[in-house]
Amino acid sequence: MNFLDPDTRANLLASCSWSLWREAADEAKRILKELGDESPLVTRTLARGILGVRTSLDSRFVVRGVQEMFMKDPLSVQYILKLVPIDTWTASDIDSIKEGVSGIRGRISKGEKWRMTVEKRRYTEHHKSEIIKEVAELIEEKVDLEKPDKILRIEIIGRYAGLAILKPDETFSVAKAFSP
Repeated sequence: MNFLDPDTRANLLASCSWSLWREAADEAKRILKELGDESPLVTRTLARGILGVRTSLDSRFVVRGVQEMFMKDPLSVQYILKLVPIDTWTASDIDSIKEGVSGIRGRISKGEKWRMTVEKRRYTEHHKSEIIKEVAELIEEKVDLEKPDKILRIEIIGRYAGLAILKPDETFSVAKAFSP
C-alpha cells in the first residue's frame, strides 16, 4: 500500500494483535462488506499490529458502523482493537506534516477547543514533544486536553504521516468501549 498514492492510500488505520493480523484483515474486509464496500483493500503496514485500510466508504461512517456492531454484539469485532480515520497522508518530516496540517486545520472551527495526539511507529527522527510544539503553533484556537471539541491526530508510520481532525467519538477502541 502506497500511503501517498490517491488510488491505494489508506483512509483508516486498524490496530490488532501482532500475531493475529491475518484474522484482523479478514474481519475488516467482512465488516466493510457488511457496511456496503464490495472491494476494500486491507494490508499490513511496516508497523507490526497496524493495518492500512482503503475503503470507498466514508471512514467516519465505518467507525460508527463498527461501534454499533460492537454494542449490539461484542463478538462481532474480535480481532480489530482500534480504528482511526485518516484524512490525508504526508511524508513524516516536520515540514511536510506542518504543510498537511495547514491543509486541514480549517476543520477546527472558530471557538472550538482542540488537542493533539501523536502516535509514532518505526520513526525516531523527532520526539513527540518536538512535533507537538512545531505543529501547535499552526492552530490558533484554545487547547483543551480533557474535553476537546476536536482532536488533531498525527499517526506516523516510518516515512509517512497520516493526519486527521476528528471529533472525540470518531475513533473506535475496544478498550474505550469497556471503560466507564
